[in-house]
Amino acid sequence: MGIRTLAILIGVLLTSASSAQEVGDAAAGEAVFKKCITCHAVGDNARNKVGPVLNGVVGRTAGTFPEFRYSEAMVKAGEGGLTWTPENLAKYLHSPKELVPGNKMSFAGLKEQADIDNVIAYLATMPATPQ
Repeated sequence: MGIRTLAILIGVLLTSASSAQEVGDAAAGEAVFKKCITCHAVGDNARNKVGPVLNGVVGRTAGTFPEFRYSEAMVKAGEGGLTWTPENLAKYLHSPKELVPGNKMSFAGLKEQADIDNVIAYLATMPATPQ
């Protein structure tokens, strides 16, 4: 193996290790999610509340959960291609009004990156549809 190939391999491994560290802790995220349960539901028998059910939100197009009345801003964001990737969820959870101006979520956002990472990890464990 040449030095260049070895350097590329080391770079890939370091990038993968860095990404793995940024994933978050689902158990800690469950505790953070308690800030969200007034408006959102997850898990078995979850139903829309003031906000939509968040089962399967990771990877979902914005503004598309069935039978929830989204703001026009959120529907347009989804139609414009906004998908709830972990990166977009992190931006939204930090500042909902900044990522989707005009959305109706009144929550100001989470300020700690660890809390954001953890709640995303928790949401990623939810099934795509309520049971």
